[in-house]
Amino acid sequence: MSRVADPALSQLELERDLYRRLLELGEHEDVAPFLTEALNLVVEVTGARRGYLELGDRKTPKLWLAKGFDDREVDRVRAELSTGIIGRALETGQLVSTASAIEDPRFASQGSVQARQIRAVLCVPVGQPSRGVVYLQGRSEPGPFPERDQGLAKIFARHLAPLADRLLAQESEARGQDHTTELRARLRVDEIIGTSEALARLFRSMLVAAPVDMSVLIAGESGTGKTAVARALHASSARCAGPFVELNCAALPAALFESELFGAEKGAHSTADRRILGKVDSATGGTLFLDEIAEIPLESQGKLLTFLQSKAYYRLGSSTAETADVRIVAATNADLRAEVSSKRFREDLYYRLSALELAVPALAERREDIPAIADAIARRTSATHGRELPLTHAAKLALAEAEWPGNVRQLENVVQRGWATASALGSAVIEPKHLFGEAAAAESGSDTQALSYHDALRGFQLRFLGEALRESDWNVSEVARRLELSRSRLNELMRSLGLQRPGGK
Repeated sequence: MSRVADPALSQLELERDLYRRLLELGEHEDVAPFLTEALNLVVEVTGARRGYLELGDRKTPKLWLAKGFDDREVDRVRAELSTGIIGRALETGQLVSTASAIEDPRFASQGSVQARQIRAVLCVPVGQPSRGVVYLQGRSEPGPFPERDQGLAKIFARHLAPLADRLLAQESEARGQDHTTELRARLRVDEIIGTSEALARLFRSMLVAAPVDMSVLIAGESGTGKTAVARALHASSARCAGPFVELNCAALPAALFESELFGAEKGAHSTADRRILGKVDSATGGTLFLDEIAEIPLESQGKLLTFLQSKAYYRLGSSTAETADVRIVAATNADLRAEVSSKRFREDLYYRLSALELAVPALAERREDIPAIADAIARRTSATHGRELPLTHAAKLALAEAEWPGNVRQLENVVQRGWATASALGSAVIEPKHLFGEAAAAESGSDTQALSYHDALRGFQLRFLGEALRESDWNVSEVARRLELSRSRLNELMRSLGLQRPGGK
């Protein structure tokens, strides 16, 4: 739509043309390209220099994008969603227009307006009640946005709402039924993304464990989010006002474990040049989370058992017993029963730790949650770097079809790398090729898309594991440790992918 090709073009014809183009945009199957082109359209028809668009409410994800703003300016615009010009439009539900914000008594006192020397602004809420906002800033000519442009912006916002609602509804429907709604209302689990029945089973177990002041053992594969579960369990308990203290048992040498856990008196060891408070001291009144509990040295397990039984402990180098009111939550990706059978883990300690046990499902058990988790990772990465790059529908399908032996941690790495790749290539969205390489795009077709993605993802796993094995000179134990996989799982993947050491059997 040209603003100058036919100056005699009537307002009615302009509106019809705008509505037609919005309908064409509405044919998009993905939200992100639709919103990108919609923002480009409203900036074009109003002649604005810059534009910002955000949609979403409490029931739908926040989707936003900007045109003509640098990263720092976008941060400032987003900071004004509850204040300033944008805040006024959202609060009143009415269009806000000014010829010069720096001279307008409604906005001139705002520091950001003066700092950015904001002049012509046009801001229109989307939907009634407001479910978003269109913010337009700057004109090539002096003065306010004329009534014609204000009318076009209002028409744009009015017709945008149902089109966006339809696409957002499709996104929500694609995620499937939410089995966790009622459970989330009774727990503090905002950090844990998903709606699956597998996740609901975990939440039901957490409802039992949260109010009871007993030790809890969280079991699950590497990367499933056991730390997030421990945090949520603490936040949902009566100890939520107390500290949540973490200790990774696998990250400490055996000689330093007791000092780190219980503390040490001055001179108790070479690095104790003063009294050292342990994690137990720090967690008093709250929760102590012991991750990788299977890695506790056997000689230290008895002292942990004593503390669990009596809440009493001794700092290293001290003969005076101390006490601490601490709840222990432990986590492991190992089979502790097998560790007990192999005499690597004390049986009495296992039973004391597992008074209540939670099983965190692997991503393979809640595949329907993968798109929502990936979306959350992409939004968090975008917020960190100040540039919105959403995942396309095809990208989310590709992620949902992939195998994730490293679970959420591996998924996070892939999405973040995809975000960085898309950003470097100047893309407005994250596509399958950004996540898994050009093979996903080169091999995909309308009739073979699912197979192509499967092949591409298999190729990604083959390259990823193959590179790790070559770098370690095919030391399977080393690769399993570095990738946080069990050796048996890594061997299984190697067999399925046909990975074999050159010249080996």
